[in-house]
Amino acid sequence: MSEEMQESILGALENVIDPELGIDIVNLGLVYKVDLDEEGTCTVTMTLTSMGCPLAPVIVDQVTTALSELPEIKKVDVDIVWQPAWNKDMMSRYAKMALGIR
Repeated sequence: MSEEMQESILGALENVIDPELGIDIVNLGLVYKVDLDEEGTCTVTMTLTSMGCPLAPVIVDQVTTALSELPEIKKVDVDIVWQPAWNKDMMSRYAKMALGIR
């Protein structure tokens, strides 16, 4: 996958807002990896802020919707992982500032 395509995918994912925190999943550091295969299947490896996140299905649906808008993507697979465990250090400077975290 080209760097330009990866940037397009991450840009689309910046439109997916965590409903509880009000910050996008990329800046929160929830997206660990994105991949696009030859058939147009985009695999997003990501985590959530907590294992029991009740909004997981909503976030997965939003990821699928956001990526489906890119013409190169024919199918979206979201792989939720728990390792490495998410922590506040994974957030971007922007997200930390928006949430008042130092």
